[in-house]
Amino acid sequence: MPRTIWSGAISFGLVTVPIQVVSATEDHSIRFHQYHLPDQGRVRYRKVCELEDREVSQDEIGKGYELTATQVIPITDEDLSNLPLPTAKAIEIDAFVPLESVDPIRIAEGYYLQPAAQVAAKPYKLLVKALSRSSKVAVAKYAWSGRERLGLLRVRDDVLVLHAMRWPDEIRDPTELLPPPTEVSEAEIEGALALMDTMTVDELQGPEFEDRYTEAIAQIIEAKREAKPLPEPPEPEQPAPVLDLMAALQESVSKAKASRGESAGPAQVHELPQPKKATAKKQPVKKTAAKKSATKKAAGRRPRSA
Repeated sequence: MPRTIWSGAISFGLVTVPIQVVSATEDHSIRFHQYHLPDQGRVRYRKVCELEDREVSQDEIGKGYELTATQVIPITDEDLSNLPLPTAKAIEIDAFVPLESVDPIRIAEGYYLQPAAQVAAKPYKLLVKALSRSSKVAVAKYAWSGRERLGLLRVRDDVLVLHAMRWPDEIRDPTELLPPPTEVSEAEIEGALALMDTMTVDELQGPEFEDRYTEAIAQIIEAKREAKPLPEPPEPEQPAPVLDLMAALQESVSKAKASRGESAGPAQVHELPQPKKATAKKQPVKKTAAKKSATKKAAGRRPRSA
C-alpha cells in the first residue's frame, strides 16, 4: 500500500475512529522529461531566490502569504497543524444523505481510510456496517493542505473511502452553455433509448475500458529503443454529417449489435408502437430523468486557498 497521507480520526457523534489515510488510486501514465536536443542533457527547473539570485536548497524554503508586494507572512507546518478548527485533526461527519442526492460533478479523488490501531477496529467496523445497511453516505468536513474541505464517506468492499468534494459555490452555473431551443420527437428519444440498451454493460471491464493511449505510447518507445519502424496509426473514421437523426440512430444500433456478435439486422426505431398497445417485442424501459440540482452560490465566502 502507498504511504500514509494523513493521520487523524473520524468523529461520528461521540464515537471516534482513529484512521490513517492512503491514496485509493494510481496513475499509470507514461511521463516525459525535457531534454536539450543537441546533446540529450536533462533540462531541470531550479529553485532560485529572486533577491539573492542563487539556487536554494529545500531546507531554506518555506511557505508564506503575500500580504503586500514587500511583506510576506511566513506560515509554518506547525501553524497549519494547530489550526483553530475542529476539523484540523479529525474528519467530522455532519450528515448522512442518499448517494443519488449528490451531484457527481462535486465528487473528486478518493482515499482509503485504514483503522490506525486495534482499538479502532470495532468502531471502524461499526461505521462500515451502519453505512452499508443504511444505503447512505456520510458528508464530512476535514482540513488538509491549508484549507477546509468537504468530503463524502462511503463503503467499498468493507473499507471506508473518503472522496474529496467541491463546495457548492465552486460549481459553475451551466445554464449559459445550453443549446438554442429545439425539439426532439418521441420516436427519436425511443431510438436513443434503443441504442443505450444495446450498449448497456453489467460492469466496466473488458478491452474497451483499457488505457489504449498509454499502450500506444509504450509501443512507440519500444519501437524506437529497438530501432524498428513505428507502428502504423489506424485510419480514423470520418463521421458523416448527421442529416437524418433517425437513420443515424438505426445504424448505430446495428453496429453496436454487430460488435457484440448479435444479429445486426435493422433496428426497429422508425415505427414505434402506440404507448397503450401491447407488443411482442420488449421495448427498452424508459429511465426517469435525474433532477437538475440548482447550483447556489454562497454569498460572501472567502477564497479557501492560502
